[in-house]
Amino acid sequence: MLTKTMRVGARDIYVATAGEGPPVLFLHGGGPGASGVPNWSRNLEAFAEHFTVIVPDLPGYGRSSKNLDHEDPFGDLAAAMGDLLEVLEIAKAHLVGNSYGGAAALRLALDRPDRVDRMVLNGPGGIGTTRALPTKGLNQLLDYYGGEGPTRAKMAAFISESLVADPSSVTEEIIDIRYQNSLDPEVIANPPLRRPSGKNALRTLWRMDLTRDARLARCEVPTLVMWGTEDKVNRPSGGPRLAFTMPHCDLYLASGVGHWVQPAPISRGELLQLGAISDDVTNMQTAFARYGYGIPVTGKYDGATMEVVTAFQRHFRPAKIDGVCDRSTMETLHALLASLPAEAMNVAKK
Repeated sequence: MLTKTMRVGARDIYVATAGEGPPVLFLHGGGPGASGVPNWSRNLEAFAEHFTVIVPDLPGYGRSSKNLDHEDPFGDLAAAMGDLLEVLEIAKAHLVGNSYGGAAALRLALDRPDRVDRMVLNGPGGIGTTRALPTKGLNQLLDYYGGEGPTRAKMAAFISESLVADPSSVTEEIIDIRYQNSLDPEVIANPPLRRPSGKNALRTLWRMDLTRDARLARCEVPTLVMWGTEDKVNRPSGGPRLAFTMPHCDLYLASGVGHWVQPAPISRGELLQLGAISDDVTNMQTAFARYGYGIPVTGKYDGATMEVVTAFQRHFRPAKIDGVCDRSTMETLHALLASLPAEAMNVAKK
């Protein structure tokens, strides 16, 4: 990837780019230690085969300037990303936003819809946040830099209790990496994500709930919202709210998935791949169909089957995207199927 620091207004924005094709702007989440490329590292190679991927560190994070307007953080982030597209001489881009970055993407689509082609929001923040008390995960996130400051114990609790559906899969290495990345002295002194305070706190709270913005019902940007049903940071109920408010919004609810997707580890084992014909292929196709994929059950591993497997891997097992149905892919799929409610709802279309 090509990386550089660009002057955008009064800020320095660190940005990585790769690939060729229609531009896609990836906006990372706002958790402690987050930044652009590490957040999206498992997705970028696949996207760069078809798109020009643009991956900034958002203001307040990574190697970008740390100043952020705390009275209107979503608006400030959106303005910065719109200005970044201007500096890059990109008239319009697709947006992919995760959590905090999802809120920034949606605000950009509301403020400057001429800049946004299509949009994918993964468990976005700022959806219905004034309509209920903060979740445990959001409280942990907002309190991370408060009190005694950042600690490894805080990071371990946040990841294990709120980010994932299955804490047994969280490794010490994951905790150590995120903890070390959260110790930037500039961020500790000026956390980008904090509780609104001061005389304008109520107005800030209102601005940070995008469902209070009347423009949401008039947003014409085609949007896909993806949300884990076990998300303990941003309430999954925000997904149906967006789907029923926005004119062109599709919703995918992933059963058994938290704020982070947890793929099964990759290991050696039997493979099902293009050209195979067997009962195992039939069983695999049936399992994908049960989870909601439109896949013909033929017993033959054909091109359509490979496309479904590739799409599933891109969403749920991005460490290796090859269209080959290996043990890790099937274990991840079966774990998701096992968590389906009696009346499974995985896709909602307004």
